[in-house]
Amino acid sequence: MDLTKRQLAVLQFIRKFLETEGRSPTLKEIAEGVGSSAVSTIHKHVQHLMDKGFLDRSHGKGNNIVLAQEAGAPAREPSAWGQDDSKRGRSVPFCGDVAAGTPLIPESRAIPLEVPNCIHRDRQELFVLRVRGDSMMEDSILDGDLVVLQRRGDYRNGDRVVALIDGEEATLKEFRRDPQGVWLIPHNPDLSPKCFAPDRIAIQGVLVGVMRSC
Repeated sequence: MDLTKRQLAVLQFIRKFLETEGRSPTLKEIAEGVGSSAVSTIHKHVQHLMDKGFLDRSHGKGNNIVLAQEAGAPAREPSAWGQDDSKRGRSVPFCGDVAAGTPLIPESRAIPLEVPNCIHRDRQELFVLRVRGDSMMEDSILDGDLVVLQRRGDYRNGDRVVALIDGEEATLKEFRRDPQGVWLIPHNPDLSPKCFAPDRIAIQGVLVGVMRSC
């Protein structure tokens, strides 16, 4: 499958970075590596490479960019879900919007939304929210993406979570707890972490997968 020169440069940078660093690069690191100043443009190139089957995401903590198991394999399009076991869908409640930026109040009304097996993996207590904002852009989570979350009893430092602030406002951030309190950390170089007293924060769920917006 043909790639543009910039897409090829992005793919080659990611492959080399994975080999040398042993981890996935952030969008900012990719931009710097290929000489681009626009992280949003790099996100589009990465998404095209995912659509073409060259890249994938390791769902869960970090939502990391990884190489697809077979370069050039058909992309996992929503219209193809349910055609085989790896794409088999399951209905999960969709509960509205959540902010990756300024907190929003998610809708209480839930409607069913199909989530592919590669994300749900028979996990229980799942729900879906739509991301609004770009504070998690370095995790390749941008405005309009759908995030799949799991409610559970324990949350660890480094988890990407939806946190409810003061019982009213929900936001998607990295979770960290220390003696100062609970930190909600954005993954956008233009934004700063915020610390809250533990009694102001209620974790609603941990990120287990992302469904890209079209």
